[in-house]
Amino acid sequence: MRLPRILSPRVTASAHCDLPCGVYDPAQARIEAESVKMICEKYQANTDPEFRTRAIIIKEQRAELVKHHLWVLWTDYFKPAHFEKYPNLHQLFNEATKIAGGGGAKGSVDPAKADELLQKIDEISKIFWETKKA
Repeated sequence: MRLPRILSPRVTASAHCDLPCGVYDPAQARIEAESVKMICEKYQANTDPEFRTRAIIIKEQRAELVKHHLWVLWTDYFKPAHFEKYPNLHQLFNEATKIAGGGGAKGSVDPAKADELLQKIDEISKIFWETKKA
């Protein structure tokens, strides 16, 4: 039957959302990072191997979402003028995404790593809201 072929898209595109909406907020990354922290704390308080396995899987998914939301801000929201005004912004994003990744919160069950990530997100958030006022 040819109907599915006719209805399939000819061009595939990807974006932050289905329609580039211009809505950005570091709170999305923060909520996921808070989830990572809580999962780490629950992991530490529980010795059930099945619970711990589930916790790790979910924590890694949340950490990946942190990276995604940070990348969207880094690559879609912030413009060259922002990076000129805040010369440490690239470094902050680089550090935050690395802390969210395998060498940090994604690869660890230590709540302190999640706290470190939350601190970086707070630094990015401060700059973000300063740019929104300008």
